[in-house]
Parts: sequence; structure tokens; C-alpha cells
Amino acid sequence: MSEAVAIFLDGSIYAAWLFLVAVGLTLVYGVMKIVNVAHGATYTVGAYAAVSLCGAWAAGGGNEWGVYLPLVLAAPLVGLILGPLLERLFLRPLRDEEETVLMLVTYALFLILEDSVKFVWGVDPYFLAEPYLLPGGIDIFDLTYPVYNFGMLIAATVVGVGLAWFLSKSKSGRIVRAVIHDREVAMAMGANVDRIYLAVFSFGCALAALGGALTAPTVSVIPSMGVEVIVLAFAVVVIGGMGSIIGALLGALLVGFVRAMAVHLLPEAELFIIYLVMATVLLVRPSGLFAPVEARKI
Repeated sequence: MSEAVAIFLDGSIYAAWLFLVAVGLTLVYGVMKIVNVAHGATYTVGAYAAVSLCGAWAAGGGNEWGVYLPLVLAAPLVGLILGPLLERLFLRPLRDEEETVLMLVTYALFLILEDSVKFVWGVDPYFLAEPYLLPGGIDIFDLTYPVYNFGMLIAATVVGVGLAWFLSKSKSGRIVRAVIHDREVAMAMGANVDRIYLAVFSFGCALAALGGALTAPTVSVIPSMGVEVIVLAFAVVVIGGMGSIIGALLGALLVGFVRAMAVHLLPEAELFIIYLVMATVLLVRPSGLFAPVEARKI
């Protein structure tokens, strides 16, 4: 019984983390048709921003429980700075280029941002343990789980529900969906596509930074931490279908639970199980499980 509970909890927590790091990637692709490799570097910048802001909070004598405020504020700060900078300077002038060209541009941005992180913060690892240790642990059967991990579940739920509400219920969300389906018609109807692209890309950067900021207390923060993340994020969105929010969610759940079962039942398969799932799904559904329907233009 305890092993089944452990698989369920480990799978849920890992799936929540995967969703947080992948949802911004699939949102940007769905709206802008850009495979944003720089997403991984933005994740890294978010982690470093969280370390810096939390360190400044502690140095200024802030309340120990208040450390979660700068931890969360790191994400919108990175989104507001990096999003407009990258979109306006590098992506907007190349908007009408092929997807392959844009992907190569974002790969170049990934390398630039990674080196920029080394220049600003150095190459030594940073540690931010206080937010992780402060809430303590909770006993479930004969297992003990850090309370912080359940905060990751709450964050993923809030992001998922918020995105679903925004895209389906709000006026701005309906305009974004119109741009997704047909940019030219949306422009003809008065939609400001430049502003929408800027907002969506900045929000995608903020989501990546949120994933990095919330992960920072659980790992050592190093400049190369975004490399593995972007590979995992691509695996999740490819399984779910590029551009699909619900696909990212279900892809994260599938990968999370399969990995948890591998860790507990077949540990030697953990390293490649994610990619085995991805290959199996693509053999059956080459465009992913929930890929949006592409409009055919004549």
C-alpha cells in the first residue's frame, strides 16, 4: 500500500513540476509557432533571480516566512525584462521566417543567456534551502514528504486553471485564440497581433522563470540547469501535442506516473523511460495526443 501511495505522490509531484516547466513552451508555440529553445535558459534565469531576491530579502532582515514573496516575484520580474527584450529585438524582425530559422535563433539566444548567467552570477553553484526546509515535512503512512513539494502541486493547479479560464472565458483570451486559429483574419478584425505576441511571449518567459524559481530551493542552482529542462519540456509537449495546454497537462501526468513507476519498480529504466514513452506515442500519433487541428489554407 505504501509503495502505491509513493508512486502516486511522486508521480503527481513530478508531473506538476513538468507541467510548470512545459506549459509556457507549448503556449508560445501555440500562439506564435515558435519552438522556443531559449525557454530552458529563461528557466535558469528565473532560478538565479529567485536566489538573488531571496538572498537580498534575508540580508535586509525580512521575516523568514516572507521569503516566499521574492521567490514568487522572481518570475514576473524575469518575464517583464527578458520577454520584451527577446521578442522585440530578435523575434519580431524574423516573424515571417520559417519555423526552423526561428528555432535556430532561439537556440542562439539560449547560448547567449547561458553565458550571460555565467557572467553575472559566476559558475559556482548557489543554494537556497530555506524555503524548502522551513515548512517541514508531513507523514503519509510510513513515508515523509516535504510540505514544499505539495506547494508545487498547488502552483501547477493555479497556473493550469488560470490559463484555462483566461483562454476560454476572458475577452483577451478569446482574442488570443482568434490569433492562434488565423492571424490574418484576426488582424483584419482589429486584433493588435504585435501586442498579443509580446504579451504571450513575455508570459511564457514568466512561466519558465516560475518553474526555475520554484525549483531553486530543491536543487543546486548552476548555469547549465536549463539544458535538461528544455529536453524534458520538449518531450512533454511533443507527447501532448505542440500548442495544446491540455496536451501539456496530460503529457506531464503520463510522463510523471510512468517515471515514478520506473523509479520504484524498475530503477534501471528511469533514464530512458521518458523517451520511450515519447517514441511510443509518436509511433501511434505522430503529431501528439492532443495536437490542435491545423487550418488548411488554399
